[in-house]
Formats: sequence, structure tokens, C-alpha cells
Amino acid sequence: MHAPLYLIRPEVASDDAEIEALHDLAFGPGRFARTAHRLREGVPHDPDLSLVALFGHRLGGSVRLTPIRIGDEPALLLGPLAVHPDFGNRGAGRALVRASLDEARRRGHRMVLLVGDEPYYGPLGFRHVPPARVQLPGPVDPKRVLIAELVPGAYEAAQGLAKNWRW
Repeated sequence: MHAPLYLIRPEVASDDAEIEALHDLAFGPGRFARTAHRLREGVPHDPDLSLVALFGHRLGGSVRLTPIRIGDEPALLLGPLAVHPDFGNRGAGRALVRASLDEARRRGHRMVLLVGDEPYYGPLGFRHVPPARVQLPGPVDPKRVLIAELVPGAYEAAQGLAKNWRW
């Protein structure tokens, strides 16, 4: 039997510098201008739902979930999800998403929003949201707005402006 290629564990404060370096490598400085970043601005991600993938002693991947609202409904925003290029195509990104969604479901969350590619995220439980149903507070390709329903019926409740929960 083969040992797993990576270990997934909760993010801890001492991971911050490595995660920021990974985000900078994966997304560059333009990430701060994206609409999804605006939704996260000033709101800490949920440390209980944010995970890392370790390849030996190296942090090779990260996913964060941040509390938001869609209309009046509480939700989570997935992202950023990043995997270091040295560890790409080994399944860590998908495993991080699955594990974070499982933990969010276990903790009673109802839905997770993201801006991403449906061919990648669709098999993980995300589906497209029509622009008339959910709007974001900035420019975004409407084909990339996706929701994962963690409990039955949550998708139907997702209506209105996605916003930072502090707004």
C-alpha cells in the first residue's frame, strides 16, 4: 500500500506567510482587485474551515472559506484555492475543496459560493447560478459564479447581492 502523497490539515496562524507567498505566486498582485477579494476584504477567513495540504514538510496547497451573505442568507465564499506548481495534478486541490465542504456541512453551513470554472468545480458539487439570482459587488464573468448546496434547498434560498457579512 502506498502512503498518501500529501496530508490535509487545518490551517494554523504560523502558515500565514507561506500561504500568502503561495497566493502571490498563483494569482499575483492583481488578486486584490478581483470581486471575490472585495467580498473577503476586512473579514477573516474561518480558521476551522480553512485547510492546507502538506507534501512532506512543505506547504503545497491551501483553501480558505470566508463567511458572507447572499441577500439575507448566510453563506461561505470559497477561495482562494491554490496549489503550488511543484505539486500540481496530484489531486490536492480537489481534496482540499472536498474536505473544506465536508467540514462546512458538518458545522451546519448551508451553501458555498465561488467564482471559478464549472468543469473543475462541478464534479465537487458546484453548479452555475444565473445572474438574475445572485449578483456580486463588482465585475465578474457570470458563467463563473457557482454555488455548492450543503443542505437540500439551500440553492433556492441563494438570491440577491452577495456581500461581505459586515456590510
